[in-house]
Amino acid sequence: MSVRTAGPSRSDLVADTALALLAERGMRGLTHRAVDEAAGLPQGSTSNLARTRQALLELAVRRLADREARVLALHEMPDPRAGTGPLADALALATHRALTRNRELTLARYELALEATRRPELRAYFDATGARFREQLAALVSGMGSTDPARHTLSLVAWADGLMFSCVAGSFGAQVPGLEEVRAGLRELLDGMLGA
Repeated sequence: MSVRTAGPSRSDLVADTALALLAERGMRGLTHRAVDEAAGLPQGSTSNLARTRQALLELAVRRLADREARVLALHEMPDPRAGTGPLADALALATHRALTRNRELTLARYELALEATRRPELRAYFDATGARFREQLAALVSGMGSTDPARHTLSLVAWADGLMFSCVAGSFGAQVPGLEEVRAGLRELLDGMLGA
C-alpha cells in the first residue's frame, strides 16, 4: 500500500493512510489500529487525533475533498466563454486522471459515499465537502450559457461519476477509456446540453 502525503502534518498522514486503507481493504479494513500500523505511527496516535469512527471518517472525507480538488483542478478550467471544446478538454483530462493515476482515491470516495448512505451524520458532512466542486461546475456551466445550470451540473456529475464507477469498481474495470474517448463523450454531452 502506498501512502502519499502533501506535507509533514500528522493529520494529513492519518487521513491519507485512511484513504489508502479504504481503497485497499474497504470500510471494514478501516480501523484506528490499522491506520496506526499502516502509517508507522505509535499505537493510539490515530485515536488521539480522531477519537471516534465518525471523526476518522470526517478526517478522511475532508482530505479526500482537498486531494480531489487538486486532481480535478476546477480553478484551472478555461473561460466558459471559450465554448464547449476547451471545457470538454479540461474536464476530460481531470476525469481521466481520476480513472488512472488517482484510481485509489476514486475508489476510496465510493467507499465513503456508500458508507454515507447508512450514516446520516456522515452524509451531511460528505455532501457539504463536495459542494464546492458542484458550485464551481455550476458556475462554469452557467458561464457557458446554460438555461438550467442546476440540471446540467447534475447531468455532468452523473455522467462523470457513472463513467468513473463503471471503470474503477464496475464491469468496465478492465477497459478504462483513453483520454480521447473521455473527451468525445464529454463533448457530446456538453454540446447536447448547451446546444452547441
